[in-house]
Amino acid sequence: MTQTVKIIIPAAGWGRRMRPQTWSKPKPLISVAGRTALEHLLDTFDTVPADWTVEYVLIVSPKMGDEQLSGFLKEHYPDLRAHIVVQPEMRGQSDALYQARAHLKGPLIICFSDTLIETDFTFLAGEKAGCVAWVKEVPDPSRFGVAELNPDGRVRQLIEKPESLENKLAVVGCYYFQEGRDLVKAIKEQVRRGKTRKGEYFLTDTINLMLEHDLQMRTQVVDVWLDTGTIEATLETNRYLLTHGSANRTKNEGQGNTEIMAPVFIDPTAKVIHSVIGPYASIGPECVVSDCRVADSILEAGAVAEAVALKNSFIGRRARVRGRSADSPPLQLNIGDDSSVVLE
Repeated sequence: MTQTVKIIIPAAGWGRRMRPQTWSKPKPLISVAGRTALEHLLDTFDTVPADWTVEYVLIVSPKMGDEQLSGFLKEHYPDLRAHIVVQPEMRGQSDALYQARAHLKGPLIICFSDTLIETDFTFLAGEKAGCVAWVKEVPDPSRFGVAELNPDGRVRQLIEKPESLENKLAVVGCYYFQEGRDLVKAIKEQVRRGKTRKGEYFLTDTINLMLEHDLQMRTQVVDVWLDTGTIEATLETNRYLLTHGSANRTKNEGQGNTEIMAPVFIDPTAKVIHSVIGPYASIGPECVVSDCRVADSILEAGAVAEAVALKNSFIGRRARVRGRSADSPPLQLNIGDDSSVVLE
């Protein structure tokens, strides 16, 4: 009998750490290594057991996520079985999941939209635990949630932003639940108890309630955990992806009056004139780059750069940057969509 698994992608946050890019587009549509973060995320689920039917549920904000994300899916993934659910108010992760409660039945995977991991989901076909949390050891766990384990390796509790640095097993933002109805029940209990932090309902608190009710939960270690939640992290992810298969220029080369320092991604529709590109630069479709040096940077669709040196920069859609000379010291810029910067 074919089993259906729901893949839930919470994407309703304001994306404050990605501004100004997220003033005009939802965070999953941020560009990285030549594609959107959402496209890279969807690739992650290619290893879900082959005999499972997959349905996607994207939870979005009413500001822009509904229209832009649904339009993107219709254009680029017309055959994808997907549902769009709107979270009317930003009341936290668990509230976002509760808005999608009609879809939370049977087995489900929850993966936050700014989380990219390298994992193989095929083991889920024989998984016995009620919940699995993907984890990775990190040098400083204080910025994350961590999983505290029992001696038998099962999860005792999740701790959000621990004060102690002894437990370095960070929860990366991807979970498997054997039965979604149990999650909905726990969210209802969480709301009834008023378990919030700073006015928001956190998924770690929901899971801790489930652990109180004898949820059998284990961890699954990942070696690669990437993040698109901040500009700095997105640029780091861009570097990793370009090094591991996303680059379309993998050798240093000169073309006319342009020099390519691999690895880079340059969309075939982009125009690059008298410039040095790379390493670790991603140039989007319809971009125009002339008399520039661009390294460790992302230029989104339609961006224009002229006579400027850029490094560790993020230039939004249709933004324009004009400098004095590519020989000037490199600038670190974060410019939103449809903006213009002229350096006199």
